[in-house]
Amino acid sequence: MRPSVLYPLFAPVSSIRGVGEKHARLLANIEAEKVADLLWHLPYAVNDRRRVSNVTRMKNGEINTVKIRVVEHTPPKNRKQPYTVWTEDDAGNMLALVFFKVYPESIAKNLPVGGERIVSGRAELFNGRWQMSHPDYIVTPENSALIPEIEPVYGLTAGITNKFVRRLTAAALAALPALPEWLEPHFKQQEKMPSFAEALNRAHHPQSVDDLSPLSPARRRLAYDELLANQLALALVREKAKKQSGRQIAGDGSLRRQVQAGLSFSLTDAQERVLKEIYADQASPWRMLRLLQGDVGSGKTVVALLAMLNAVECGAQAAIMAPTEILAKQHFDSIAPLTDKIGVKTALLTGKIKGKARKELLAELQNGKIDILVGTHALFTEDVAFADLACAVIDEQHRFGVRQRLGLADKGRRADVLVMTATPIPRTLVLTAFGDMEYSKIDELPAGRKPVDTRVMPLEKTSDVIAAVKRKIETGERVYWVCPLVEESEKTDLAAAEERYDILRKTFGADVGLIHGKMKEKEKDEIMERFKSGAIKLLVATTVIEVGVNVPEATVMIIEHAERFGLAQLHQLRGRVKRGAKPATCLLLYGYPLSATARARLNIMRETEDGFVIAEEDLKLRGGGEILGTRQSGGEQFLLARMPEHQPLLFTANKDARMVAAADPELASPRGQALRTLLYLFERNEAVKTYLAG
Repeated sequence: MRPSVLYPLFAPVSSIRGVGEKHARLLANIEAEKVADLLWHLPYAVNDRRRVSNVTRMKNGEINTVKIRVVEHTPPKNRKQPYTVWTEDDAGNMLALVFFKVYPESIAKNLPVGGERIVSGRAELFNGRWQMSHPDYIVTPENSALIPEIEPVYGLTAGITNKFVRRLTAAALAALPALPEWLEPHFKQQEKMPSFAEALNRAHHPQSVDDLSPLSPARRRLAYDELLANQLALALVREKAKKQSGRQIAGDGSLRRQVQAGLSFSLTDAQERVLKEIYADQASPWRMLRLLQGDVGSGKTVVALLAMLNAVECGAQAAIMAPTEILAKQHFDSIAPLTDKIGVKTALLTGKIKGKARKELLAELQNGKIDILVGTHALFTEDVAFADLACAVIDEQHRFGVRQRLGLADKGRRADVLVMTATPIPRTLVLTAFGDMEYSKIDELPAGRKPVDTRVMPLEKTSDVIAAVKRKIETGERVYWVCPLVEESEKTDLAAAEERYDILRKTFGADVGLIHGKMKEKEKDEIMERFKSGAIKLLVATTVIEVGVNVPEATVMIIEHAERFGLAQLHQLRGRVKRGAKPATCLLLYGYPLSATARARLNIMRETEDGFVIAEEDLKLRGGGEILGTRQSGGEQFLLARMPEHQPLLFTANKDARMVAAADPELASPRGQALRTLLYLFERNEAVKTYLAG
């Protein structure tokens, strides 16, 4: 139950005086549906409304506040003309107040001829004369205090004014109850952090531009509170997961030794280290919930296979789930030849398998004849029943939430869960999105893997690129040509791909193929098979080929309008040509104008192939927005915290939360009770419920 002290903050915005149904609907557009939402809606700028001494000291195009005397009214002669009120300052300098939306009676009442007023608004020089259109404030000198000297500026939506949001925020701050202090006293003192209430008041009443900085004391305090709520929620769930009884999976190693003996390569030190961590998890009496990060081509699949074989050695079953049918089939094609040799039955389940074949496969799965099942997310539909699932591996893109991760293993008797990703994730995102999991990192590529020759060149050289592609194809090599992202619209992306395909067909004829996201799965599979077999030598594609597709003979990756892609996408695409033994080339073709961020991205791609370095640089370039180019990356969308500015606070919050979860998992101590309030305040109460439900 939410603590009663928080009830005023969780009341709807319509509970504030003056907010009717219409305003409530409009406020929903800025995600302000309850009183607390107004507290999190911080200003992004300030208006300086300190008074200037006279009209000549005003700044053109900026907010100005000045005392004037009304001289004359000039009503419009027709609807197209504005209503002008002529005024002057104490020195006789003229200022025209211009009104396009005319209410003559109201204007006459507010600005009587001869009356003195203080006006504040954006002033401009127009035809050599100063004018102010629709002043924000018109007050008498005795009411000058009604004009704030430094005014916070909020994000707005149509029909909502800054003045209105300021009034509502004042009401929300007035409704803020006295809350217990949840920060550790020594840390609060050391970091010179204000109290929570003081931080909110300062954040909503900035006195300068410096107060808007993420590094200002008020904003650091609020960011830490949000990060601590996030980290504590994950730490509590993690603590519970660690205590959930699992299976002690510790095979005799017989199957794993046979597979390793049949491999054409030795495992890297990083793979060996990660396997040690996974085996220790599997052997413990608690359930494994682990994230495995590994760069493109680092050998995650073989690690996953050995972890699954550990379960099979114990007489249980394992499953590996991929996001697409292409990837599921690819996993099956690489795993099945190895398992067939050692008498382990591996099967593939995708949407294509229907009718009698599906029924037979599901029956074999249920009676334990299938040891390893490979498939898409359909593996976890109701009709799929395992005899004894002990290890579930989820590959790429499936970023399950905490609740799904905890419930996923219910297909088996407390099955271990291993989540794999080829998108190297910055430590920040690991903590905020996957904090409920242990994590391992394969930070080493197999020996002998040649670096990709990455070149950056302007689109004007496309004809030279086509000539070079022709030479490569003549030597039997295969080439990807990825077409640009156009305003994130699949329709126009497709148009760009079709246009490039038509141009290239004039040179390459039947050697060129086209693949895109609008195709049916069957069509995509057919095109990819033809590319793999060499029937197609040049594949024009949208980013549908970004993840996981394995064609060792493809040695050239051309990315058109590379400046439009995120760093992670460029890195994933380049990874498509790191699969074979031959040297590979990646050409990044860019168009003008080139922004500073785009130029930095292309330079990073040219300088490094380390996916973890690239991920950290991506975080710096993108800031706290949509990190790694896609929402599926697991990026936490914070209300108050900003990355990378608040990254040190995140690491501190992570340590603090882990200590609390270990020492006071029931949140029963005085600080624990205060932290429980924090969790409910930032709506992380699901974690509390999940944990305390036992």
